[in-house]
Amino acid sequence: MNATITAQELQLLLKSGTVSLVDVLLPEDFACRHIAASTNACVYEMVFLDRIAECVPERDGIVVVYDDSGATLAARTAKEKLERAGYRNVAILEGGLQAWQASGFAVESSAPVPMPAAIHDGVYQIDAEKSVLEWIGRNINNRHHGRITISSGEIVLAQGRPVSGRFVLDMNTITNTDLQDDGWRSMLLRHLKSDDFFDVERYPTATFALRGATVIAESTPGTPNMEISGLLTIKETAKPISFPAIIAAQEDGTLKAHAVIDLDRTLWDVCYGSGKLYERLGMHLVNDLISIELFIIAREVK
Repeated sequence: MNATITAQELQLLLKSGTVSLVDVLLPEDFACRHIAASTNACVYEMVFLDRIAECVPERDGIVVVYDDSGATLAARTAKEKLERAGYRNVAILEGGLQAWQASGFAVESSAPVPMPAAIHDGVYQIDAEKSVLEWIGRNINNRHHGRITISSGEIVLAQGRPVSGRFVLDMNTITNTDLQDDGWRSMLLRHLKSDDFFDVERYPTATFALRGATVIAESTPGTPNMEISGLLTIKETAKPISFPAIIAAQEDGTLKAHAVIDLDRTLWDVCYGSGKLYERLGMHLVNDLISIELFIIAREVK
């Protein structure tokens, strides 16, 4: 069996009744449109081969798999999985479902094809309860991590991009999530909240003022699609920063964003244990870089 077959060749096989046809995309995509006589086994699911064993038990027969466009790894991955599982005659439909339709062959459907969620311009309020900021601090021996509450914030979108906004962090809410011993965890938190680090009694909040964003060309789903710029203020020290982020509209109308940012804490006068500012630190040496990971959910203000 050839590695690929054309839509015309598949049509002849279907007429002869000598082929098992498998749509390897999501069940919801299969419900929207699929080739008649095909079954659905989503290659992205861990039970893919279990599903295949149910719908195509015979491993010597001809099996054709297809995805939407043939331009990604979906059908190729399915073919490789089937061959490793002992299927001997597996082919891929060239160009996938799109090529099938372009050749004039019909598809079956039972649901409308959903349109991708679109980003609406406007003001979006941060959902403080569902948004998350996680921090990681390190030295050569260990790392600690925890969270800080985003107490409030908003993002203003115009022409599909963030143009302004403001986030406020409640520095009194610093937590640690890796230390299991209550005593060690309390000691670390006192250390972080003291004037050694963030001096939260004097500086109870930190802020980020969003100043704009540029689109990252040729980004794909799951990779950053915006370069965000703004002014980060910690301990009354304001410094410009920029970082890549994923910003995506959701079907329920909310906006989600994700970003990972590495910061040199000493630029904001968070200097404890810095090897470039102190000498002979021994066990008190702390890496200058800290990592911040953001998961933002925002809702449009009507």
